Amino acid sequence: MSLINHDNAAGEWLETVAAWTLGLLWLLPLLFAVWTAFHPSAYIATFDLFAPLTLENFVTAWKAAPFARYLLNTVVLVTGILIVQFILCTLAAFAFARFDFAGRDILFALVLVQLMVSPDILILENYITIRSLGLVDTLPAIALPYLASAFGIFLLRQTFKSIPKDFEEAARIEGCSTLGVLWRVYIPLGKPIYLAYGLVLVSFHWNNYLWPLIITNSVSTRPLTVGLAIFASPDQGIDWSVICAATLMTSGPLLIAFLLFQRQFVQSFMRAGVR
Repeated sequence: MSLINHDNAAGEWLETVAAWTLGLLWLLPLLFAVWTAFHPSAYIATFDLFAPLTLENFVTAWKAAPFARYLLNTVVLVTGILIVQFILCTLAAFAFARFDFAGRDILFALVLVQLMVSPDILILENYITIRSLGLVDTLPAIALPYLASAFGIFLLRQTFKSIPKDFEEAARIEGCSTLGVLWRVYIPLGKPIYLAYGLVLVSFHWNNYLWPLIITNSVSTRPLTVGLAIFASPDQGIDWSVICAATLMTSGPLLIAFLLFQRQFVQSFMRAGVR
């Protein structure tokens, strides 16, 4: 018994060391960016603990590119996609989970097929469609290919199917309509899943780069990722202190949100995994 306990303790110690090692390796680029952004260019690679701190890099980056416009575009874009996806995916998932209609299983199978198709494969066809609609270089053009999500429909359908029908029947007795049942029963009980899915969705679209790069041409429509890539291009001159400051400004909202709501984040993903 003591040998088994010793082996378990050694295994837990190795897992802890491995977890901390991987965590530090993942954190190193962020730590380098923070160090570089808050110090003059001369101290990029010296790591002098007594090096002077400065905010000049952030001021220079903010003035060198219209990051305020990029940030506004990104917030509007991500918020719009989040709202529309929640509405469409909720309605579709509820229909697949609780209604019997002709071709339901076939339609749901087609939704699942979309999970096997990489979005990058559809970039050319999406561009042709957007151009035919006259929406090139607009925020709706960036959002249109992502307004519905096969993964979101599948995830919410599985969540709704796991909710006992007794809750729905009780709501019906109280006089709720179909939409009332959805609003008062299914959506509140699926809140952890919505939060977990929303976090993934916001993170993906906040960092999405390829499609916005292709479909936008002007400052008025570029999101943060495209604006940062253009700002950091060799043609603009490479100053790593300023580039790291710009990188922190673009990724800062997500980092702050995680630090403020990390407990809710972890609990939501745990509950999503249990379901």
